[in-house]
Amino acid sequence: MMYRKEKSIQMKSSASALYNNLSVLPITEKNLTYFSVVHGNTVNMVSASADGLNFSHRQLQSKEGSVTVSSSLIMQASWCALPSRVLLVLTSQKGIQMYESDGSIMVYWHALDALETPPAQAVFARGIAPAGGQYICVGTSSGLVLVFNIPAKGTNITLAEVLAEHREPITDIASETCTDKDGAADLVTADDSGALCVWKCGEEFKLLSKISAYGVSCSSVKLWDGVVAAAYGTGQIRVYDAVTGALSVELDAHARWVYTLDIAPQSGKLLSGAEDSFIQIWQLSRSDSGTIEVEHRHSECVTDTQICGARFCDPQGATFAVTGYDLAEIIRYVQI
Repeated sequence: MMYRKEKSIQMKSSASALYNNLSVLPITEKNLTYFSVVHGNTVNMVSASADGLNFSHRQLQSKEGSVTVSSSLIMQASWCALPSRVLLVLTSQKGIQMYESDGSIMVYWHALDALETPPAQAVFARGIAPAGGQYICVGTSSGLVLVFNIPAKGTNITLAEVLAEHREPITDIASETCTDKDGAADLVTADDSGALCVWKCGEEFKLLSKISAYGVSCSSVKLWDGVVAAAYGTGQIRVYDAVTGALSVELDAHARWVYTLDIAPQSGKLLSGAEDSFIQIWQLSRSDSGTIEVEHRHSECVTDTQICGARFCDPQGATFAVTGYDLAEIIRYVQI
C-alpha cells in the first residue's frame, strides 16, 4: 500500500498547534470536499472540487453569543454528520457554536460558565462527536461531556444530558464509525490524564467501561467495530476492546507526541500523525476468534512539519490530508 503526494490546497492562514486540527467533510453528490483548519480565533474553511482545480474559501470568527467582543481562541472545529443534517461545531474558550455545514448560519450558541470552573483554571471546550443519531457531544475543560439533542432541522437544540465521569479536561471524543455494527459501545471520551470512558448512547447514556489514567495525556481517540484506538503524549497508540476495556495491542508508533488519529470506517485503516513529522497507516482487523490485530502498512514523512491534523478524505481510506503547525496549506495524498 503506497500513497503519493497530490497538489496542496493553499489556505488563508496557517494551522495552530492544536490536537486534531483538521476536519474533512466529503460532499459526494456535489463532488466536493470541505476542509476546516483552526488558526487562532479563526476557522479557515476550504471547499475543493474533486479534480483539485476549484477552491472556495470562507473564514469564521469565534463569536461570543451574537456579538464579536474580544474574540476568544478556538480549540477545535469539526463537522458532525447526523442522519438528518450536518452541523459544523466550533469550540472555544468562551463556548460552543454550531453552524450549518457550509458555515453560513449559526444555529446555536452555548456559553461556558467561568463560574463553574475553579479559579486560575483555563475554561474551554474541546472534543466533538456526533452520537446516537440525534446527539452531538462536546467536552469541556472541567471534565464534563455535554450532550446536545439535535432536531432534524431548525435551531431548537437543547442540552439533554451532562456526563460527569472525567476529572481532567476532555481532550477528544469519538463515536462508532463502523456502520454495520450493532454492538454495545458507540461513544468514547478521553481526557488529559489519559483516562478513557466508553459509553452506550440512548435516552440515558450508559458507562460501559472506564480505562484508567495512563499518566500522560490521550490526545486523540477513535472507535471502530468495537475497537478503541487511543494516542498518547508518549508517541504510543494503545488499542483496547471497547466493551471490556482490555488492552489488546500497544504500538510504539511515533518518536514524539501524537496529535491526531483517524479511521477509515469501511476498511479499518488507522492513520496517526505526530510532532515527529511522520504519518503512519495501520490496518485494524479482528481474527475469527475475535482478537484485535494491527498491521503496519505505510509510513510517510512530511518533511520539517509538526503535524497537528490528518484525516482520511473518503470512507475507504484511499486519500488523506495533513496539516502542520505554521503551515498555510493542506497536503493531500492519494493511494497508488
